[in-house]
Amino acid sequence: MEKIGGVNLDYTFYPGEDLYSDGEIEDKILDIAKNFSPVEFQEKIEESGEWPVLYHLSPQRENIVDWIPIKENAKVLEIGAGCGAITGSLAKKAGSVTCVDLSRKRSQINAYRHENYDNVTITVGNFKDIEPALGEFDYIFLIGVFEYSESYMNSETPFEDMLKIVMKHMTPDGRIIIAIENRLGMKYFAGCKEDHLGTYFSGIENYPDGGAAKTFSRRALEKMFKACGVVNYSFYYPYPDYKFMTTLYSDVYLPGKGELYNNMRNFDRDRMLLFDETNAFDSVVEDGYFSVFSNSYLAVIGGILDVKFAKFSNDRAPEYRIRTEIVRTPSGEIEVRKFPLSEEANEHIKNMQVAYELLKERYEGSGLEISPCTLTEGKIPYVSFPYIQGRTLSELFDECIEKSDMDRFGELFDEYIEKIGYNENYPASDFDVAFSNVVIRGDKWTLIDYEWTFGKEIPVRELAFRAIYCYLLEDEKRNKLNLDFVLSKLGVSEEEAAEFRKQEMDFQKFVTGQRKSMAEIRELIGNRIITPKGLTMGRDDSEFVNRVQVYKDMGSGYSEENSEILADAYKSDSEIEFDLDVSGDVANLRIDPAFVCCMVKVREFTLNGLPIPAANKHIVVTNGVTIKGVDDKNLPTFVFNNDDPNINIRISNLKPERSNLLHVDFKVQRIPAEFGNDIVG
Repeated sequence: MEKIGGVNLDYTFYPGEDLYSDGEIEDKILDIAKNFSPVEFQEKIEESGEWPVLYHLSPQRENIVDWIPIKENAKVLEIGAGCGAITGSLAKKAGSVTCVDLSRKRSQINAYRHENYDNVTITVGNFKDIEPALGEFDYIFLIGVFEYSESYMNSETPFEDMLKIVMKHMTPDGRIIIAIENRLGMKYFAGCKEDHLGTYFSGIENYPDGGAAKTFSRRALEKMFKACGVVNYSFYYPYPDYKFMTTLYSDVYLPGKGELYNNMRNFDRDRMLLFDETNAFDSVVEDGYFSVFSNSYLAVIGGILDVKFAKFSNDRAPEYRIRTEIVRTPSGEIEVRKFPLSEEANEHIKNMQVAYELLKERYEGSGLEISPCTLTEGKIPYVSFPYIQGRTLSELFDECIEKSDMDRFGELFDEYIEKIGYNENYPASDFDVAFSNVVIRGDKWTLIDYEWTFGKEIPVRELAFRAIYCYLLEDEKRNKLNLDFVLSKLGVSEEEAAEFRKQEMDFQKFVTGQRKSMAEIRELIGNRIITPKGLTMGRDDSEFVNRVQVYKDMGSGYSEENSEILADAYKSDSEIEFDLDVSGDVANLRIDPAFVCCMVKVREFTLNGLPIPAANKHIVVTNGVTIKGVDDKNLPTFVFNNDDPNINIRISNLKPERSNLLHVDFKVQRIPAEFGNDIVG
């Protein structure tokens, strides 16, 4: 046993060594967890610019479970807790949290970051060994875990068997929560690589080459549930995905056209962009197929939850972090609720009722209704609003642009200006009177969200310019709108427009507290978005193909979390040379020398100064063919007829030391696919 703060670590089932690890980066994450408080993690993420640090420490990881209404005395089991990405969210609500994880180091990271809780116990070891000693739980969480069931279960039906075992530990009215990628997710069709294997389209093709993990479509998951006797279950749709979810949809509340525009989420690696995901999502939303193409699923086994929709605004300064929910009340009514996500945000929530009273008085008689706000005090205060059905003004504007009906657009815009400008000299203004916050039913206009209301006068032309500016930024299709047409209606000069844009930037900094957005962090990490027009055999694509990616397998297979891009490995357009530190717990190491068909001549290949027998298939395995070398060193050439070449080294067969140095010197020649096919054939 070990105790870190209030957290107990139980090593009864620990095998004595970590059987998987991210390597040295975990030491860095452990150091951060030991020496910095969770409120400082965002700063460390931005300083590092590294995918594993973002993945394991981002507070946004908690979003996937933070909306779930867990009772104070509930017993919670978290399987595969890892570095504790969601443990804190569970611990602050539940009576007790039992975590299970195979890695001692990751469990220590979890304990240090949550040492202020006294209701967390982390049991370290293999789930199969620990499982018989587990009791019953009200909530059981498998977040990014179920896809690895084949590693837990040695059977012909590992996923069903894993679920049956977990179900044994659920109380009669308990729930199991599963978060998992959808193998048919839109992002994979559009050019993102499969999260666990790092290959294009492998999930869509139903994993023809196997792999350490497998994800499923909704229909496949439902078949598994029914095979296990599950009767009550429901599906939610985390967007953009479950790892960094910002919005949660359900079958009761599905997205509308134009809502799914935040799709550039390639934090872990480069991606292609084969088509516009926003337009594609609009198409499937319109035809009712969003549940088929959602990037991720969150499945709830057990009783149906009251929450039907959740939206997180926690990429802000602490005093403005909130969660918005749409819930079904015990009386059967639907209402909107807003909760603070930090103690500092309590005042922000309470101010919304004050804003309602001010705006209600200002707009009395204007024809613009203000959605009523009710404040509920308590340990965690929240405000509630009636759920108002209708079409948003942004939807109506989109329709006008699609039909090129600028007369109707102008009529609606004029009416909008008239309504929001009513009683303009009143000392209260909603700075975010955005088109998406105005719902129209017939001739009835309602302002449904007025979070950013200030007790001062703001000129209507300034409010309207901000609304149109934000509207245009959300969707490129809206660029068809002639901005000069809008500026002339508002009487705004180019100089004033520039000043208003600067003012908007200042407002965003005010809201975020100078934090970097997720888009900025993606840029910081440095992975690229490649469009098809760049994928030619000319030099224009060299920036894309001339990059090396390395995967480390610590016993659980390759994964994106255990990979890194070696951006400086190419010394010229056709030469790779690098040194890489490899810890002794790495069983296998995979080198992706390029992202295109190619030939790779081995010039030097050593571990700790000793030659690696590259032609020995017990040591080195590739997904191409090997041509024996004819020089005095007998070093081979590998030929790849695919755009995902990889060279796998069985490090464990090379008698590695505790710390090892890999040296690589390759000559690379790109070749047309037909040449590669002929050689391989």
